[in-house]
Amino acid sequence: MNAIGDQFSAIMWNVFNRPKLVDLIDIALLAFIIYQLVVHVRRTRVSQTLKGIVILLFATWLSDVMGMRTIHALLSWALNAGPVLLIVLFQSEIRRILEELGNNSVFDAQRSMAGVSTEEVIEELVLAVTRMARRRVGALIVIEKKTRLDDVAATGTRVEGVVSQPLIENIFEPNTPLHDGAMIIRGDRVISAACLLRLSDTTGVGRDLGTRHRAGLGVSEISDASVFIVSEETGIISMAEGGRLTRHLDEASLRSCLRGIYEKQEKESRLSVPLLQFRQRRRNAHDEQQAE
Repeated sequence: MNAIGDQFSAIMWNVFNRPKLVDLIDIALLAFIIYQLVVHVRRTRVSQTLKGIVILLFATWLSDVMGMRTIHALLSWALNAGPVLLIVLFQSEIRRILEELGNNSVFDAQRSMAGVSTEEVIEELVLAVTRMARRRVGALIVIEKKTRLDDVAATGTRVEGVVSQPLIENIFEPNTPLHDGAMIIRGDRVISAACLLRLSDTTGVGRDLGTRHRAGLGVSEISDASVFIVSEETGIISMAEGGRLTRHLDEASLRSCLRGIYEKQEKESRLSVPLLQFRQRRRNAHDEQQAE
């Protein structure tokens, strides 16, 4: 820890006492790389692990300051072995981050809902869910937020269709190829259906709740997604969010929940519009140069 502190002090001294043009370019490039990594990591489950790493670093520094040698040695060992463990545990997420850095998909992720308004998407979802609840058709609908669920979507069948009541009901219709599993919605698109979800390990789940509810809770525990579940046995509509299950939603409460989700996404999308426009202008200029 002392060596890290000395290196940091040396870097800061060089930054404030001997800045040159090359140094400023170096700092700008490093800041850009860090920014890109943070943006991509926020969309994966790795972000939750990084919070734990920050706490571990603080605990290691604190144990060193307080003279707790045994704990400090144990934490230092964990930090030294940390990179290898992270690569083993999150190899798929790391590969996905590198792929996104290569194709700049971060600029495409915040797609505006062109052609379909937020209110239309909400009404289509409300109509589909309430109709399935009346008919007691089981459904598991996952609405993706900031945490990307590409690994979950890959376990199912790609759909890439605009959210609509007929599409949703047809997918969950019993005895059809895609009815068994979860549907993943990103913005105004159904990106995948018949997806496999990890079941929740929560012991407090009631015995009257089946696999569909446990799967909905499971994905809400590892991401910020909102999951809507229709019980096949009772027709009760439930919502899982943050590892918590809210049951007995009626049409009004369902519409309110969906409006809160989509209005927040729309607000975040508006904040990213200038960046998207700049990126699009760059692409257009590049295409024109290639055409010439």
